Amino acid sequence: MHTAFPTRVYTEEEVKRANDLINNGYRHHLRVEGSQHFQQKVKRATELIKAAGYWDFFTAYIRAIKETDGLTMLHNASAAIWANRYAVANPVDAASIFIQKAARMQEYLQLQHYYSGEAEKRSVQKRIDFLDALREKSQEKEVIEECERLLRFWRESSLVY
Repeated sequence: MHTAFPTRVYTEEEVKRANDLINNGYRHHLRVEGSQHFQQKVKRATELIKAAGYWDFFTAYIRAIKETDGLTMLHNASAAIWANRYAVANPVDAASIFIQKAARMQEYLQLQHYYSGEAEKRSVQKRIDFLDALREKSQEKEVIEECERLLRFWRESSLVY
């Protein structure tokens, strides 16, 4: 039996092994790759993930966050988020994006249809749940206000019914 998390999570065997490890308590030691400015922004976002009580969930599914000049996306095969500088500019929004991507990774490993319109609605709901939790647990006025602003946006979006 392999005890190390698979280097890549692509084949049926790799996906099953990764999911089994997570279900048995495996958590990643998050790696952040990019410029110093990018790393500082990600550090602040991850502090908010911890404050909201989502760190265990997040590190179950995400191994790394890498800076990219391209689109911000989940790279399933490496259990990583590729994020550009715009995605991390606002720490509250960045934290909610990261949680949304972790929810997509969770569905990928559980062999759910993580790429459908319904899956997108589920991942947006996870983002909303995170923002609600952060708003309730934060002691920082600016964070609470930003959570409220983002919650209004996401609740009014066409993805939430």
